[in-house]
Amino acid sequence: MHTPLLQHRHFNRLVLSVLAAGFLSHFASCKALAQASTASANKAVPTVLVLGDSLSAEYGLTRGTGWVQAMRTQADKEGLKLNLINASISGDTTSGGVTRLPALLKLHEPKIVIIELGGNDALRGLSLSLTQQNLLSLVQASQHKGSQALLIAMQVPPNYGASYRQRMGAVYLQVSQQTGATLNDTFLKGIADDADPLKWFQADRIHPNEGAQSTMMKNVWPQLKKMLGRAAPAP
Repeated sequence: MHTPLLQHRHFNRLVLSVLAAGFLSHFASCKALAQASTASANKAVPTVLVLGDSLSAEYGLTRGTGWVQAMRTQADKEGLKLNLINASISGDTTSGGVTRLPALLKLHEPKIVIIELGGNDALRGLSLSLTQQNLLSLVQASQHKGSQALLIAMQVPPNYGASYRQRMGAVYLQVSQQTGATLNDTFLKGIADDADPLKWFQADRIHPNEGAQSTMMKNVWPQLKKMLGRAAPAP
């Protein structure tokens, strides 16, 4: 007598199970599509990795007032989207950069790597040949991962002598020529060569002060903007 009712209940359960399975499958598909869309959107925004020392790590400055942050602000003003990663560490050398870069490349997959290292090599008396070898490794490692490299030439204080300053400048030029990396040799233009340069530096006379950061950014921005154009995905 109750068999039809039991069959009816089993039938309802079967229908509900099928509907639930269909809903979960649809939900999973929508979630996968959303995740794929988010990943695609993230890849559409180029990541710029800054590998630098104290000049980029805001040494002696109020947080958020350095030239790297000013570059982020400039990009926003011009409506250019970028994911800016500042991996700079005060006191870092080119050797330190060589050690740190592989993990950073793997983690962030940058389209552009800005290399601002070498100043501490000189301050510590490291050989120029070692600095050149390390800079070459940094650029080549970046390029091997498909990143464009922007190499910022470091300048040493005048007391190092004209000969040393010229030889150091040649190191960056040679690495740029050998690899095709974009070379910036105007990072401190309008600051270190000012008629009264001390007004642009902190008390240690090595690190630019907050007033110099905007000029530093403007000395780098045109080259980075051009590289961002090359890094933009095809429409």
